[in-house]
Amino acid sequence: MKGKDNPATIYIRFRAGRQHDYTRNTGWVIDPKDWSDRKKTPHLRSPDLKNLATDLKNLESKIIKSYNTSPGDQINSDWLIDIVETTNGGKAQGVEQILDESVIGAINRLIENASTRENAKRGLGLSASRVNAYRNLRNIIEEYQGRKKILVKDIDIQRGRDFLKFMMEDRRYSESYARKKIDDLKAVCRDAKLYGVTTNPQLDAVKGGKSRNKYIIYLSPAELDKIEKVELSKQHLDNARRWLVLGCELGQRGNDLLSLSEENLKTDGEFEYIELEQKKTGEKVVIPISSRAKRILSSGWPSPISLQKFNEYVKEVCRIAEITDKIEGSKYEILELEEGQTVNRSKRKVIGLYQKWELIASHCCRRSYATNYYGTMPTMLLTKITGHATEKMFLNYIGKTSMDYAKMAADFYKSLNQISTNKTNNTDKSTDDKKEGSPE
Repeated sequence: MKGKDNPATIYIRFRAGRQHDYTRNTGWVIDPKDWSDRKKTPHLRSPDLKNLATDLKNLESKIIKSYNTSPGDQINSDWLIDIVETTNGGKAQGVEQILDESVIGAINRLIENASTRENAKRGLGLSASRVNAYRNLRNIIEEYQGRKKILVKDIDIQRGRDFLKFMMEDRRYSESYARKKIDDLKAVCRDAKLYGVTTNPQLDAVKGGKSRNKYIIYLSPAELDKIEKVELSKQHLDNARRWLVLGCELGQRGNDLLSLSEENLKTDGEFEYIELEQKKTGEKVVIPISSRAKRILSSGWPSPISLQKFNEYVKEVCRIAEITDKIEGSKYEILELEEGQTVNRSKRKVIGLYQKWELIASHCCRRSYATNYYGTMPTMLLTKITGHATEKMFLNYIGKTSMDYAKMAADFYKSLNQISTNKTNNTDKSTDDKKEGSPE
């Protein structure tokens, strides 16, 4: 019941887990003095009040029964409206959903409405991976906030720094992952603002963004030669080897690479190429077949393999091929993390000095292609194949810095000077030849 005016409207509130919290006008009214705030029911002191109590109990039973038998995606405010109106004969007016202004509430609301939210491609519907990223954020926020609920309006610069510190120091997440979660948190707050939730004036200044990748792990042409030629006695390793080498010649993300089949292989006269649509960007890509890729495909298309198995097997392939140089990088290890009174074992990336084969995974395919062909193929063409939106993103991806650009410019000037010198020498030589051949 809301308000103390006579008559006062009776509302029903339905809550289930973290996703559902709806309040509905039942259409029934009551004199406030006839209502028990403790029991949340009418006082049973007249036949009319007893009938009202029965009606409300009947409504409660119908809601519980419907919730237990309805598909989860049908449980929403409209679902509650239908039940109330069929129970009270359509007396109810309006619907009110309690607006949860907490960060957890905002995440739940975003997930619930994921199918109608605009995505990065300007279409409707978030991908499964994006929704999963928000679920992961929810888990981290719940650990971070403990029993004290954090509101959307609490997310300011200091809170952002504190949350980043919690993720990197307490939870031992990598800097790049922690920064992504900050970006996800900001996206949640902006989404909440669309529903009328107050956000902090400092929200846009909260620092997330991508960290520069210090560890550019790729396979050089010489290492690919070793991998291609090494003797492998087990068929599953040979199949993984073929996918690995092929991937380093196609420049695609792991999921795009391993979803390819012989149907993607096309010919136009003597021109052979791979044609695919990249899952992340939705872009259609055409990739010429290199001589190394042709050698791999000469014995047919590799057998299908899961991304998990691929990442497991290629490490063994590279170990056998003696890709053993010690390099700095990061790999997943099981760490013991304290969570309150308990210690849980969790997988985290750990930076260290490793043999190179330990760091090889599907992401090396795209980076190897980008790195090995950079400088020999126009960068604009490379970005079209790898799926980078800009040349700057591509250069950051392969670890090029401002010093690299300066050296490239110096080499360019050097080559221009060499061309100019050669032209001058050729002109002088031609003049001398003419003088020697002139009659006296």
